Amino acid sequence: MPGENLTRDEARERAALLSVDGYEVALDLRSALGEHTGEGPRTFRSVTTIRFRCAEPGAASFADLLAPAVTAVSLNGRDLDPAEVFDGTRIVLEDLAADNELVVDARCAYSRTGEGLHRFVDPEDGEVYLYTQYEPADSRRVFANFEQPDLKGPFRFEVRAPEGWTVWSNGAGTLTDGVWRFAETRPISTYITCVVAGPYHYVTDSYERVLDDGTKLEIPLGAMCRKGLAPYFDADDVFLITKQGLDFFHDHFDYPYPFGKYDQAFVPEYNLGAMENPGMVTFREEYIFRGKVTRASYEGRANVILHEMAHMWFGDLVTMEWWDDLWLKESFADFMGAFSLVGATRFTDGWITFANRRKAWAYRADQLPSTHPVTADIRDLQDAKLNFDGITYAKGASVLKQLVAYVGQDAFLEGARRYFKRHAYGNTRLGDLLSVLEETSGRDMGAWSAAWLQTAGVNSLTPQTLLAADGRIEELAVVQEAPESHPRLRPHRVAIGLYRTGPDGTLERYARAETDVDGPRTVVTELAGAEAPALVLVNDDDLTYCKIRFDDTSLATLRDSLGAMTDPLARALCWTALWNMTRDALLPAREFVALVLRFAGRESDIGVLQMLHAWAQSALVHYAAPGWRAEGTALFAKGALRELREAEPGSEHQLAWARCFAAVASGEGELRFLRGLLDGGEKVDGLEVDQELRWAFLEPLTVHGVVGERELAAELARDDTASGKRHQVRCLAARPSEAVKAQAWARVVESDALSNAHVEATIAGFGQPAQRALLAPYAVKYFGAIERVWAERSIQIGVDVVAGLFPGLVDSAETLALADRWLEERASAAPALRRLVLEARDDLARGLRGQACDGGVEG
Repeated sequence: MPGENLTRDEARERAALLSVDGYEVALDLRSALGEHTGEGPRTFRSVTTIRFRCAEPGAASFADLLAPAVTAVSLNGRDLDPAEVFDGTRIVLEDLAADNELVVDARCAYSRTGEGLHRFVDPEDGEVYLYTQYEPADSRRVFANFEQPDLKGPFRFEVRAPEGWTVWSNGAGTLTDGVWRFAETRPISTYITCVVAGPYHYVTDSYERVLDDGTKLEIPLGAMCRKGLAPYFDADDVFLITKQGLDFFHDHFDYPYPFGKYDQAFVPEYNLGAMENPGMVTFREEYIFRGKVTRASYEGRANVILHEMAHMWFGDLVTMEWWDDLWLKESFADFMGAFSLVGATRFTDGWITFANRRKAWAYRADQLPSTHPVTADIRDLQDAKLNFDGITYAKGASVLKQLVAYVGQDAFLEGARRYFKRHAYGNTRLGDLLSVLEETSGRDMGAWSAAWLQTAGVNSLTPQTLLAADGRIEELAVVQEAPESHPRLRPHRVAIGLYRTGPDGTLERYARAETDVDGPRTVVTELAGAEAPALVLVNDDDLTYCKIRFDDTSLATLRDSLGAMTDPLARALCWTALWNMTRDALLPAREFVALVLRFAGRESDIGVLQMLHAWAQSALVHYAAPGWRAEGTALFAKGALRELREAEPGSEHQLAWARCFAAVASGEGELRFLRGLLDGGEKVDGLEVDQELRWAFLEPLTVHGVVGERELAAELARDDTASGKRHQVRCLAARPSEAVKAQAWARVVESDALSNAHVEATIAGFGQPAQRALLAPYAVKYFGAIERVWAERSIQIGVDVVAGLFPGLVDSAETLALADRWLEERASAAPALRRLVLEARDDLARGLRGQACDGGVEG
């Protein structure tokens, strides 16, 4: 058999042959406790019964299973020899009947990589916690199945667990005679089934609503976390956002929540942000905040809660047929997350975050050599794993925002309602959605889809202003450009804003026109005769997806007055445009850093401020000329410390500047000040140095050799928790020593002993911008190791290692040549592996171009 990496062709062939009537899955998880003394991985028993039909009796097919051992297999009452039918990844099924029953008794392995059934031991109290994570195709690590989204079926789970544990799954559960039995689900895909088990701290609530037909809808709500995080768990806010989201989606979707209960589990060592398992949503536990965080963190958590809730309809109720149409769930959930955040919660500025943060992710992804249309060509499961990217999420959501402007909100939502009712519990393709949108909008969706969903690349829009003799606008046009690699020009619904400086010095909009930009040049007739602007902002109000460019007058205005712009969304759009110019080597990195130093202290939106901090740090690390980098970092650290001291005591802006300062502190005086904040010898009025902030201060002190292993051990004793251990692992790998780097490399590359969370922490500590000389020897080692790592490790760990250890900080033409040579010589390497290397290589090349731009202003 071809093995673990299921192809699209195989999935289509199997879907044409088979249909599923139901699953019964029995798991015995009592082996999760106690010492593991046997050879090989710790395992649990998994017994699966699948009832399914075959359209061609006598044909052959296969079931999926990744397991160390299979004890027994029977097909339609016939016992099969596991050694003959199971190859480690698939179970051969021959001579199928019209109606079939497959029973598989297997020993499946607990996971330490976050794929399958993950087992976590809490270092704080020794308690064991389990949870599953499957997308796109890891349920086969837990039970035998047909692992593809279009072979849906109802599931009935039963679980034996250690005494005193609670077990959750997609349906409501009851404990009888030591066995947890769960209500049968509606037909769902394998990748969204779920089991969570352990001594979790569990809080309950309920949601009630009277539906339009007069019936009462009651949804039991639950939220859980590890016991060690219970003191920090603000379940009330989680439930508040949950109820607001349920109200919003019921108001707009006209389809009652279809999956019974609604539990939300915050789990340890989670690879993703969250996962939309119906009735049992899982989140990374970092969304429970151990220390003080800004409003942006709470907004981010609320957005994720709503994103996952939108999936109950987009993705769970109606599911894409194959991963080509992953956007049918992820783009919609990303858009609906922001749409509901603004429409239903206290975070009414959510579109600013969307414009500033989510679209920045999309713009980066859409300029990589691996960019792809929103509707992608997904050949196999490895392709699918890498397509949970900025195109599928953020660009797709941006395109949907544009679609709402194009067809109107009412037509868009009516299309969604018809889509749910027409395809409930089924699978769809692109055409299924377009057909209902054509019905509700009366527009030709084919042309729109061809432009926005089926081609890649991002357009740039630049204003051209011609003034008449009287100083007013004679003609204002928008020039549209596209890169050579993706030359498609698209129709854009945009707003063009004209801004001027008022008597009080503020920069405010005085005129606006909304128009359709199409082709290389579009004249905006509505603005002819207007007063000459100090700034022309194309894509004001963020209606379309494009890179904003400025004319010379507008750019000069921003250099002088960006901080005086009163509208926070317009300001965020300008910042994003300036960052794109920096990445495109059109604006020197030092100029971007100077703008941040000059104006960021006046930024009112905390999320935008934190994004500016991240961008300025990236400018210094990747885009600043090497000869100016140290000077620029010192200037930025000095400015960050000034803003920290001047910020309102106890404010979230003060906290953001404290973290920013710590991230760039490198001088002797700066490090001494950080050490003083830790030891109590220094104070900043209103700044509470809680445990999370202590670790943030310890990392730069470790990087620069001020503290070492002894101090980190003492800090771990102070914070002997799972979070504390991850921080310590990261800091240990950040020490400035050849021996430390060699040890960290060996633990990640040469061994699989670390859990996924500790692999991530070690990689984060290993790659320090201030330690480029220590990292230089690993450029050659990297290209010699990655094929073996990809072949031997799980895909999640493979992605973490290949992306995380790429020698991008050894930023030289020589490293670029190493990457080019590897790509040239490894043309037959796994496409997903090549994609990761190609993307990292492109980031390196872009950084070198930025450094050349920045170096051009030296002297």
